[in-house]
Amino acid sequence: MSGDDELNLLVTVVDTNPIWWGKQALAGSELTLSKCLDATMVLGNSHLFMNRNNKLAVIASHIQESRFLYPGKHWAALDLFAEAGESNISGSKDGKYELLTTINETIAEEIKDLMTNTEIKGQQTETLLAGSLAKALCYIHRVSKAGSASQEIKSRILVIKAAEDSALQYMNFMNVIFAAQKQACDITGGIYLKVPHMPSLLQYLLWVFLPDQDQRSQLILPPPIHVDYRAACFCHRNLIEIGYVCSVCLSIFCNFSPICTTCETAFKISLPAVMKAKKKKLKLAI
Repeated sequence: MSGDDELNLLVTVVDTNPIWWGKQALAGSELTLSKCLDATMVLGNSHLFMNRNNKLAVIASHIQESRFLYPGKHWAALDLFAEAGESNISGSKDGKYELLTTINETIAEEIKDLMTNTEIKGQQTETLLAGSLAKALCYIHRVSKAGSASQEIKSRILVIKAAEDSALQYMNFMNVIFAAQKQACDITGGIYLKVPHMPSLLQYLLWVFLPDQDQRSQLILPPPIHVDYRAACFCHRNLIEIGYVCSVCLSIFCNFSPICTTCETAFKISLPAVMKAKKKKLKLAI
């Protein structure tokens, strides 16, 4: 099967946590949310330019919701335009590729609307990363079902994470990983990279994450980080090889407990059967 017959779908999840980005702006960080989105759009444009069959989706991972920045409200028109293969820029008045211009404008409008309607209430300040990943998987599944049987579909998810990890989303995150049939970074041969120089985000995106898995084998990329698959117990945070796992929430403990401290599930302990004493039969000698 030739490369032109392959549909390569890239779903990018961007952390748009306003609290975290606001703290970075107050601290004088050189990388702002606006620059991060600019780098993300350049990556998406480059991905679409590499092949006429390439597809793109951008999801904003917020503190209150997960929203598609693209495809957005104009999904039907943009999809038909992309399928037509209108890659000729000769008809454009300003020399721009109309599809990329419309995508960038759609993302800018959606992120502006998202930030404008954000109301920070209570203590919910974590980024809804697990929900964004679930939405990305559902979108990949929908595109796979809608594609033709003769066309091979390759999909991948790029997560641009900014805010801190949230322990409250552990269960949801693990359910997403299980639903994706172990589509985690290290298991599927993906790449995890903590950007060492934040202002160079765009260069890292184009160098490391723009090529697909087939093309990465021909490049010199940062060495993978060794992953220790030993689990950390929820009670003492110690790495263990053998432990006790809650059958409800999958929490791991190094010592047995009749009640799960995470989900408060009480386990039914089966006691060993009581051995009844056998009656001795009287043997008579005749």
